[in-house]
Amino acid sequence: MDIGRVGVWHPLIGKAPAEEARRAAARIEELGYGTVWVNEGWGSKEPFTVAAIVLAATERIAVGTGIANLWARDAMTMTAAGVTLADGYPGRFLLGIGVSHAPLVGQRGHDYGKPLTTMRAYLDAMDEAAQSLPAAGPPRILAALRPKMLELSRERAAGAHSYFVPPEHTAQARRILGPGRLLIPEQAVVLESDPARAREIARTHMAYYLTLPNYLNNLRTLGFTDADFADGGSDRLADAIVAWGDADAIVKRVRAHLDAGADHVAIQPLSPNAPDLTEALTQLTHLAPALPL
Repeated sequence: MDIGRVGVWHPLIGKAPAEEARRAAARIEELGYGTVWVNEGWGSKEPFTVAAIVLAATERIAVGTGIANLWARDAMTMTAAGVTLADGYPGRFLLGIGVSHAPLVGQRGHDYGKPLTTMRAYLDAMDEAAQSLPAAGPPRILAALRPKMLELSRERAAGAHSYFVPPEHTAQARRILGPGRLLIPEQAVVLESDPARAREIARTHMAYYLTLPNYLNNLRTLGFTDADFADGGSDRLADAIVAWGDADAIVKRVRAHLDAGADHVAIQPLSPNAPDLTEALTQLTHLAPALPL
């Protein structure tokens, strides 16, 4: 599977009307990006169905789930969905799986179990389910931030997908994964050179994620403290999580992830106002000639 060096992660791919998602994916492909990532969040559409819509609307680009929530479907259904898309679109689908976050799992009416134990048992069930299916499944990658989940990504998957992380985390993740495993971090970006405005956009983006313990605990291991999480996030945290400035500044951040050991970086263009696919595409169009696609 050739996914290039840079792809696109955007929540509206899984929320926009289908025709708008088709047009956006086709434009992202035309610009030369290697992937489109479909998330599974509260209020988003069903990600495998969205992935099928996007795959059908494009010719080359790979599509990944970033991230399919294991609490949303049993292991047989997750495995069968992955097999179906891999069979229908050979070499173009990546199955990203994650344990999500306690508040989101609670909204689904489930009890959030120990993440590592839950994931290990789920992968066992997936492997068993795969034996009865008529075709091979896609590469699977795990949502992973902390060392133990990264180790499981190395042992039981094709690699890891990280989110809400700076390049320093990418370097740590590569050391744990070792060679031969995919490492695909997400990187939020915004083409805005005014520091105050850029950090305002960053804080709007970070607000929800700073309520989720998994992300905060991971950031603490990177040297951030409760002071960085207060009042919408410190300047230091905003600058670490969101790459802002001109195209050269954003390319520099993408290259920092690649130099730290990432195989592929999924950029998430942030809109100055409400999330907007048209604005995202404008930024992606501006960035494409400068990025190492």
